[in-house]
Amino acid sequence: MTVDSVLWFACTAGEVAVVALLIYRRMWRSFPVFFSYSVWTLVSGAIGYVLFQKHFSGYAAAYFSELIIDSVLLFGVLVELAWSILRPVRASLSRRSLFIIVGLILAAGAAIWPFASVTGPHSAQILLIMHLQQTFYVLRVLVFLALAAGSQFLAIGWRSRELQIATGLGFTSLVSLIVAMLHAYPSMEMRYQLLNEFVIAGYLCSLLYWIVSFSQKEEARREFSPQMENLLLAVAGAARSTRIALAESRGSKDNGRE
Repeated sequence: MTVDSVLWFACTAGEVAVVALLIYRRMWRSFPVFFSYSVWTLVSGAIGYVLFQKHFSGYAAAYFSELIIDSVLLFGVLVELAWSILRPVRASLSRRSLFIIVGLILAAGAAIWPFASVTGPHSAQILLIMHLQQTFYVLRVLVFLALAAGSQFLAIGWRSRELQIATGLGFTSLVSLIVAMLHAYPSMEMRYQLLNEFVIAGYLCSLLYWIVSFSQKEEARREFSPQMENLLLAVAGAARSTRIALAESRGSKDNGRE
């Protein structure tokens, strides 16, 4: 059995354990998108392995389709994490706050996109795949760093599910991003397979981290400090005031035209 096969079976076992823990701890209720992503990763990984072994010619097209779905779910996971962190003050926020979060994450991804461009002797489809991957690598690392750096202000700790999920995603992305940068060096061409095994090993480490973390009970969620709560409500209020002002301005222009 090859090293790739061993790593694949280990990751599959880890994914099964993570999904089982998400069900056992009833985390699928609080994080339905992350649960869907975990199930999708398990199923798509099995399908991808069969295609790679039996139908290698169609693997690239299937992988591209898989990546699109994977990216959509990952985007949903990032939105879900941000929305879950705001749980203590969600009752006081506008209904459109969720759309503001979506817009902010989209804006961050758009800002990263030009800097994550990839060049090399590959087809346009492969370059697009690599470009999309690296954009999400950077985005996930930034989300993890933001949550870790602001954990005290956001009233979360290392036993909070939000930070645990972000840590696993961030570590896998960081390893993948480093390997992607190494792939750009011609001297690393002979070690291409070895570097890919490091990516899989990094993902396996994240799975093991999730298994250990999700096996333990989540700590009770702390309330935001009064200063942080006032800041969040002020930001939400400012956003609402801006929308109202824009709506009134458009209404005035329409009336003037009439």
